[in-house]
Amino acid sequence: MQRPLQITFRNMKSSEAVETRIKQDVAKLERSCENLLGCRVVVEAPRAHKQKGGLFHTRIELSLPAENIVVNREPDLHKSSTDVYVSIRDAFAAAEKQLKQRSKRRQGEVKTHEAKPEGRISALFPEMDYGRIITADGDDIYFHRNSILNADFNTLKVGSKVSFVVEQGDEGPQASSVRIMDLK
Repeated sequence: MQRPLQITFRNMKSSEAVETRIKQDVAKLERSCENLLGCRVVVEAPRAHKQKGGLFHTRIELSLPAENIVVNREPDLHKSSTDVYVSIRDAFAAAEKQLKQRSKRRQGEVKTHEAKPEGRISALFPEMDYGRIITADGDDIYFHRNSILNADFNTLKVGSKVSFVVEQGDEGPQASSVRIMDLK
């Protein structure tokens, strides 16, 4: 790191053991992120309450060349933070996860979702609660009335454009999550 590590304690005295733990966790982050410029860690103890077991709050600010990453482990969201070491562990785990996600984004390894197949309704059988979809490839796919997401089955028309998810049914492929695309 180009800038020295900053550790701040609030509502508590500084602890050499806690500082050592934080330094170990920062060193681990440095090994996984070679362009880490600086790190600031704030550990806040719970304020004195009538009941025991307040919640610690750990905040980590990582400085990188093009951006900053902030991890804010809110005590009310993470009930396991009654121990300062657990709070620190969870915050650094979240920081490491964010650094990995950033690295994947920068390398173009972000998960992409496959486009849903599209087709047109080719036949409707309202008395039997199903219909058929024909795809651009000529596949004929069954769908049940309960598969329609954004329209009423009784208002569908042959020729309507749809997108859907293909699942393997007992008698071949069938469409689920059918969305009518040309609604007005």
